[in-house]
Amino acid sequence: VPGFDPSLSMMTGITPINPMIPGMGLVPPPPPTDVPVVKEIIHCKSCTLFPPNPNLPPPSTRERPPGCKTVFVGGLPENATEEIIQEVFEQCGDITAIRKSKKNFCHIRFAEEFMVDKAIYLSGYRMRLGSSTDKKDSGRLHVDFAQARDDFYEWECKQRMLAREERHRRKMEEDRLRPPSPPAIMHYSEHEAALLAEKLKDDSKFSEAITVLLTWIERGEVNRRSANQFYSMVQSANSHVRRLMNEKAAHEQEMEQAKESFKNALTGILTQFEQIVAVFNASTRQKAWDHFSKAQRKNIDIWRKHSEELRNAHSEQLMGIRREEEMEMSDDDSGDNPSKKLRVDDSALAAQAYALKEENDSLRWQLDAYRNEVELLKQEKGQLFRTEESLTKDQQLQFLQQTMQGMQQQLLSIQEELNNKKSELEQAKEEQTHTQAMLKVLQEQEINVLTVALVNQDREKNSEKRSPGLKSEKEALLIGIISTFLHVHPFGANIEYLWSYMQQLDSRISANEIEMLLMRLPRMFKQEFTGVGATLEKRWKFCAFEGIK
Repeated sequence: VPGFDPSLSMMTGITPINPMIPGMGLVPPPPPTDVPVVKEIIHCKSCTLFPPNPNLPPPSTRERPPGCKTVFVGGLPENATEEIIQEVFEQCGDITAIRKSKKNFCHIRFAEEFMVDKAIYLSGYRMRLGSSTDKKDSGRLHVDFAQARDDFYEWECKQRMLAREERHRRKMEEDRLRPPSPPAIMHYSEHEAALLAEKLKDDSKFSEAITVLLTWIERGEVNRRSANQFYSMVQSANSHVRRLMNEKAAHEQEMEQAKESFKNALTGILTQFEQIVAVFNASTRQKAWDHFSKAQRKNIDIWRKHSEELRNAHSEQLMGIRREEEMEMSDDDSGDNPSKKLRVDDSALAAQAYALKEENDSLRWQLDAYRNEVELLKQEKGQLFRTEESLTKDQQLQFLQQTMQGMQQQLLSIQEELNNKKSELEQAKEEQTHTQAMLKVLQEQEINVLTVALVNQDREKNSEKRSPGLKSEKEALLIGIISTFLHVHPFGANIEYLWSYMQQLDSRISANEIEMLLMRLPRMFKQEFTGVGATLEKRWKFCAFEGIK
């Protein structure tokens, strides 16, 4: 871009700034896309703007340049003048410049960036000059962002100003957070030394005065002339040692009191923990434990373990404090010489008596804790015995349930056998009735067989008398094949089986022809009945060898 220094962002102290960073540019946030925008007709003095079809997609725009204040307006009517354009777009904001072209477009520069968004809103409107219907007096507007070097230069200047303000703000913040520098120490003089001697005697100004005295001594202000004055100031500093020791003793006493109060509070907390653990242990006994649900038992068990852990931790902490006190007392006893022991006053004896009382209390609490542990162990043992008894009872119940299940299965098997016997008895009755019917049928069949035998004998006699011969060579061939087939089947074969075999050789032959042929030769083939009742079957056998005999 002409007139723009590319090394601008590399200047000392100015970091490159991205215009798209939120809060750094002046571009307002875009309107929400999910809210439908309803455009209306806009009436001006010399023209009218008609909105586009709301069903059409919104007009496309290019990416917005940083610091954009200029827009491109295309699709203007041919007869549109600069005054008409200014009349339409000055509703969006103050216009600083309009550059119109001869090809029905122009560039409009606004005073502020947010005015560009209002101008983009007019994109897609149809512009008509007056009430004319001439094509030169109408056109569809297309408004888009334009990239102008003046806009970019102003935006860069604004970013530089923001960077300078940011640097200034950071510097002010650093100066505010920086610890203050120590005050300057004055030079030595007799007047300043006299003032310093007075400050050294004052407890509130002692720390400040001792710093000045140390600085003067390190600078080498001590000489023969000022030695006495410096000695008096050192002596004044030494007088504060007793005060500091007294303050230390007072603070130590406060610390001991705080330790004592902490120990007493910790003892009270430990007793409450013991009571809570006792409540949990009582809840786990058999009388109360059986009435809780499974989830409640689980929660009580978790709470009991947590309380026991906290109690043990607090007891260990209390025992550690007491051990430290005992070690301090032993150190004090070993460090005291006989001359100091003689100077033990009533307060020390009272402190020892109090310490012995505390130790006695601690031993008593330890004894109570041990007793509680012994009771817990006894309860656990009792629970173990109870659990063993319950286990034996559970085993007995399981055994009884198994035996009951076995007896039920035996009863079911006996019932099934009884049902089977009944069904077998019914079948036997049915078979008996069926056999009786079959006997009747057999008797009738025997009578029929006898009559058939008599008829066959008569036929044999007639056939012997007639002695018919074979009609053709085909019948001789069939007789030979049938004889061979029946000779292979010594128990005979029914006419259907024989016919199915002959069908494979000659498909035109019928079962009636075969049966008539067999009945014509009673000395070669005989007919027998086999089976009983429904299984009664008529079979043909080969008997030529018996007929020859």
